[in-house]
Amino acid sequence: MDIRYLLALQEFRNGPGAILAAFFAKMTFLGELTTALFIMAAIYWCIDKELGTYLLMGFSGNRLVNGVLKVTVCAYRPWIRDPAIVPHGDAITTATGYSFPSGHTMNAATVFGGGAVRKDFPARLRIMLGLMVVLVAFSRNFLGVHTPQDVLVGMIAGTLVMYLTYRLMTWLGDHPEKSTLVCVIGLVLAAAVALYAGLKSYPQDYDSAGKLIVDGAKMANDTFKGVGWCSAFLVGWILERRFVRFSTDIPLTAKLTRLTYGLVSYYAVSLILVPLLKDWIGGPVGTLVSCFLQMFYISFCFPLVIKYLEKQVHLTSMSISVARSR
Repeated sequence: MDIRYLLALQEFRNGPGAILAAFFAKMTFLGELTTALFIMAAIYWCIDKELGTYLLMGFSGNRLVNGVLKVTVCAYRPWIRDPAIVPHGDAITTATGYSFPSGHTMNAATVFGGGAVRKDFPARLRIMLGLMVVLVAFSRNFLGVHTPQDVLVGMIAGTLVMYLTYRLMTWLGDHPEKSTLVCVIGLVLAAAVALYAGLKSYPQDYDSAGKLIVDGAKMANDTFKGVGWCSAFLVGWILERRFVRFSTDIPLTAKLTRLTYGLVSYYAVSLILVPLLKDWIGGPVGTLVSCFLQMFYISFCFPLVIKYLEKQVHLTSMSISVARSR
């Protein structure tokens, strides 16, 4: 049933639906990890620290849930199940790991669904954010890289995690002294997920030539990525609260300055340093450590740097003002 649905979409995409391909390719881009992380980082650094913290916390939980489900179900991608499925364009390059559930959909459920579940947001905004989740989810079907059940479970699980995260953040607002406990529990869960993914057995299916169809160890990389991101956020979150305590209550020009420096440095870390570190260390440990670095930069390192630099600029401005007043 699911393969027939994808084949029907494929026929439509290759025919009159070709005009929609570019649109859904952009929709799926909004669910990509690098895109989702930067959107959340920009909110955290420049727009609303509380909202950004909530989104990054939910993202951490969603990546653990996604990683556990992927290596538990071990569902093959649609084109492996049926060679008649031909993903659109270069969509296949971002379809990593096992198929179930859709990581792009859970990323969208974090970034956009995270706002949709908040009752303090205007109703029209929540509806639009919910629609964004649906569009990203459907784009994965339209492009031929996920089945309907992949995206449906991704939407449900991702939105549920964001709702629970919202409740958790509200509770922590009343009990800030419990933040360390939450961090420790999260790190223990992340370690358990890493051990589970590293020690479990994976399907060993071979083609007619005796070649392994899917290498389960490679498919588990997505799970180790999630462990790295989750662990880094939790550690960075605690350290920032204790030693940095930056604020987003700043002038618009300062927000734009942060955003500019943040964009350049984020892409330098994500697209240059992270791949180098991953290749240098290699294996699951390299994946985990490189993703830890990426998220730790977002949650702690960049806030620490901007807090220091903005303090220096403020002190310099004060010195100039004092000198001119003499």
